[in-house]
Amino acid sequence: MDNGFPELSKLSRGTVSKILGASNVKPHKISSYLAPIDPEFEPKSVVVLHTYKQVELLQQMSKENKPLDMVIISYDEKPGIQAIENKYPDLMPALGKYATLSRDYEYIRHGTISLLAGIDLLTGTVHYRIFDRHRSREFIEFLKCVDSAYLKDIKIIIILDNVSVHTSKETKEYLKTVPQRFHFVFTPKHASWLNIIESLFSKMTRSMLRGIRVSSKEELKDRMSQYIDDMNETPTIFKWKYKMDKMAGGIVVDKDGGVLIC
Repeated sequence: MDNGFPELSKLSRGTVSKILGASNVKPHKISSYLAPIDPEFEPKSVVVLHTYKQVELLQQMSKENKPLDMVIISYDEKPGIQAIENKYPDLMPALGKYATLSRDYEYIRHGTISLLAGIDLLTGTVHYRIFDRHRSREFIEFLKCVDSAYLKDIKIIIILDNVSVHTSKETKEYLKTVPQRFHFVFTPKHASWLNIIESLFSKMTRSMLRGIRVSSKEELKDRMSQYIDDMNETPTIFKWKYKMDKMAGGIVVDKDGGVLIC
């Protein structure tokens, strides 16, 4: 039936390109998105953003030399970091031969390690532990590390996701031994982008992990520790800005560690 439109099969590639370009449709490209799978995404994200707002209030109090009774830490794990060794030596740049460092595509694997890290959002200090695995016992070791870093009357608020090790029986048993010390603020499911620590992991991947070659897992652990220790010499304070201009009020933490939105 003739409806006034030409058959698609008769359109030239140039015509199709013009039509798609005029409509800003790019089917040859793939972008990413995050499916909203958490039915409580909105209320959970509000609590996370208000926690970031509280960081700003605490920083202002610190500038005014007012005593602080809490710290806020953005935490996550980076598991499966591969310890990779070159099978053949790298070729250094050479005039008229190699413009860049050249590397053979084959490599030797020495296993993987897991980084457990949290940024103190007030000071920029990174607390971390590196393990071969990341289970409840390793997470508890990290919590003990953080616990030892602050005075006992300080409330430690940790922003993190809700993977099983964070809510396991072993973790809960440990938290009972330090009552009122920790308070967890969980990000929504499938929303790791709401956690500031992901910016640090991205920076570490781009600046160090992507090209690193080592002869063992122990060497990788040592080099990662050196990288983070160097950062802690001159800490960077990571700030959350997305939609913060729309936030009002803040949060307070009640005597039982609950978050109250104001």
